Amino acid sequence: MDPANISALTIFIGGIAGVLMVMTAGRWLRQRAHRTEGRIDDIILSAVGTPLVFFLVIATIYYSLSMSTIIPPEYDWVLDSRFLMVVITLVGTWIIWSFVRNVTSQYEEKILSTASNEAGIRIYHFFQATFGYVIWIIAGLVILHILEVDVTPILAAGGIAGIAAGLAAKDILGNFFSGAVLAADQPFRVGDRIRVQDFFGDVVSIGPRSTRIETLDSQQVTIPNSILTNDVVTNYAEPDLHMKVRIPVGVAYGTDIGIVKSILSDIAIKAANSGICLHDPPATVLLLELGPSSLIIQLTIWINEYAMSDDVRDFINTRILKEFKEHGIEIPCPQMDVHVQNKVT
Repeated sequence: MDPANISALTIFIGGIAGVLMVMTAGRWLRQRAHRTEGRIDDIILSAVGTPLVFFLVIATIYYSLSMSTIIPPEYDWVLDSRFLMVVITLVGTWIIWSFVRNVTSQYEEKILSTASNEAGIRIYHFFQATFGYVIWIIAGLVILHILEVDVTPILAAGGIAGIAAGLAAKDILGNFFSGAVLAADQPFRVGDRIRVQDFFGDVVSIGPRSTRIETLDSQQVTIPNSILTNDVVTNYAEPDLHMKVRIPVGVAYGTDIGIVKSILSDIAIKAANSGICLHDPPATVLLLELGPSSLIIQLTIWINEYAMSDDVRDFINTRILKEFKEHGIEIPCPQMDVHVQNKVT
C-alpha cells in the first residue's frame, strides 16, 4: 500500500477514535452538569456538543483525503482549504445560534423580570424573533466571501427577485412581518381573551404568519397577523383579569327610582357576598337614559375573572326579574302609539 494512503488511514482511524472519545466525554460531562444547580454548563454543552462532533468528522475525512492518493488530480478542487473554512464558519454559527437560543429559552423568565421597562421587554422579544435570521444571513455572506463570490450581482438579482416576490406574496410577507411586530410589541399573550373585528375568544397560539383563537363556541379561528397589527384589538386580560360588567335595566315611567336603585344595590351586595363579583370597586346604579318607552337604569359591577361575565349576567338578571316581580315593578316592552285622524269633508 502507498505510504501516503497508510498515513491517511492512520489519520482516519485516529480521527474516528477521537470523535468517539469526545462523544464519551460529552456524555460524562452532561451527567456531571445535570447534578449541578447552575444551568450555564448544560447550555454550553448542549450548544457545543453536536456541532463539535460534526466538525471533527468532517475534519477527519478532509485531512484523510488530503493525505491519500485516491482523489484523481482533476478533482483536487474538492480539497480546497476554502471548503474547510466554510465548514468552520457553519459550525461556529451553529454554536453561537444554539447557545443564544438556549440562553433565551432557559433564562427568559429571569430576563423579563429584570427588564427595567416595557421597552426593554419589547426589545428582548424583537431580538429573540430576529436573531436567528440575522446570524445565518451574516454567515451566508461570510461564506460567499470565503468562496470569493462577488455578491454584487447576487444582491442586484436578489433585489429584483425580492421586488417580484414581494408583489406576488405581499400578503404572506406582510403577515410574517406583522408576526415579528406582534412578538416585539406583545399586545396579547397565549391564553388572553381578545376581540378583533367580529371575532371574540381566547388566544390559542401566536405563529409567524397567523394567530389562532378559540371562540366561546369552541370554534378555532385563524386570523392573519396583518389584521391584528392594523386593526383595533381589545384585550380583556390586560392590565389585569378584572372586568367591569354593565347590566342595563328598563323600568316603566312612574316607577319609584329610589326603590329600583335600592333593589339593584341589594342584588349587587348579595352577588359580591356570594363571591361572584367584587366588593371593591363597589357597584354603582345610575339612571342613564330617559328612553322612548322606559327609564334606563344601569347596574355596574366588577368581576375578578373576565371569563365569568356571562355567568354573572345570568346571576344578576335572574334576581332582577324575581325582585321586580315581588315589588310590582314593570319592565315595559317597546310600544308605539298610532293616532288616526278622521277628516270630515
